[in-house]
Amino acid sequence: MAQILFVDDDPTVGAILHDTLFRMGHQPFGASNIPEALGVLQRESLDLIILDHRMPGMTGLEFLEYLREEGVEVPVIMLTGHGSIEHAVAAIKAGAVDYITKPVRADQLEVAVSAALELARLRRENEHLRREVMALRHERQIIGDSPQMRQLLHVIATAAPTRATVLLQGESGTGKELAARAIHEESPRRDRPFIQLNCAAIPENLIESALFGHEKGAFTGALKRVEGAFERADGGTLLLDEISEMRLDLQSKLLRVLQEQRFERVGGTSPLSVDVRIIATTNRDLAVEAHDGRFRQDLFYRLSVIPIRIPPLRERKDDIPLLAFRFAVNSAKEVGRAFEGLSPATVQLLQDYDWPGNVRELQHAIERAVILANDAILQPHHFDAARFGLVAGGGGPTPMRGTPLVRAISTPATTAAAPADPDGIWLPSLDTVQAETLLIQAALERAEGNRTKAAQLLNMSVRTLRHKLNANGKDE
Repeated sequence: MAQILFVDDDPTVGAILHDTLFRMGHQPFGASNIPEALGVLQRESLDLIILDHRMPGMTGLEFLEYLREEGVEVPVIMLTGHGSIEHAVAAIKAGAVDYITKPVRADQLEVAVSAALELARLRRENEHLRREVMALRHERQIIGDSPQMRQLLHVIATAAPTRATVLLQGESGTGKELAARAIHEESPRRDRPFIQLNCAAIPENLIESALFGHEKGAFTGALKRVEGAFERADGGTLLLDEISEMRLDLQSKLLRVLQEQRFERVGGTSPLSVDVRIIATTNRDLAVEAHDGRFRQDLFYRLSVIPIRIPPLRERKDDIPLLAFRFAVNSAKEVGRAFEGLSPATVQLLQDYDWPGNVRELQHAIERAVILANDAILQPHHFDAARFGLVAGGGGPTPMRGTPLVRAISTPATTAAAPADPDGIWLPSLDTVQAETLLIQAALERAEGNRTKAAQLLNMSVRTLRHKLNANGKDE
């Protein structure tokens, strides 16, 4: 049963609308003017509005424009007793989903209402899927605002639109795969496949087949033709993870494919052409490997058209609070634990540690702390005492003083905690844009995606919230 508002100053038309909607199994709400309609909007959660074009004080088109400006995302069917192509075009351009001329026929109204509700359902599903996709991409975003990360993001943005091969070098756990995905997502190939192949994880006798595919009968156990990574990545991006582990004889074949964009399946005789952008990663110094003969120099030069070094976490400790906060939010959501923030002493503890396992080690440490914590604010004693050199009983660094602290959104009346409160919540950035983004994200999550409720939590209008989402690229 849908909740449907009809707005018409003609009692006869109103009776027809009410009876037809009620007979269809919906809950009708009637209004004879715009003020009454606004009152219903404030009280009820509506699924559809049926709106007369000619209304006293404000036309239906003007009211439709008002709804759009205020961010009221309810489909509208326009009624008019003066049917014309001009009115229909104006109504659709203003955002109406359908247009019905008077006198209203019950069968025509039933068809229009059913179609509008189905459209609304599809829009909700699409919005839900879009949020899931955006959330997935958000999880894969590179997090950091340190000078090193700003430089890295600049290089990625510069390299992404090209088809040049990229070599990502960095220690294990620094986020090389995230950087590769960022390059793909910012490239013209973003809607094409992103295929990842770990050269270190595939047995040597299978790596060639994994790259180029094989024909049926090419070797024992080849029961059917199989496409390799190059074929599956055609038109998109192929990430060759840990490229330094590839054996030398296969490196020569890879070099030829990179130069010609042509290859043959194992056991095949017909060459195949592909359009693939290559990104390679390694945790070794590939120039040294090539100089010492453990990697082909010509392939090294071909792969490192754009070499990018991913800095280890110890070189960008300013990013640790933001990373820790994000990991803690995600972990708490997964395990169903309450999380409000990190104490200043915890932030200091995390920044004092060198993180030999880099971002991956930090993520695992945060996950463990969230699971074992018995309160919503992570304290130093929630972390591994041996790893961080804590004294028995859970000591830690002296809490920082004079640092801005903010408590996460819980009610519309949220206020900042006192700066010297050692039990406050660490807001992981002093950048106002990042802080606003975190608050908007928290409000949307608490409101389960409902923008009207999120705007109330943030003490702003829905229109202002929509503009901010558009400005941040979250409402595309």
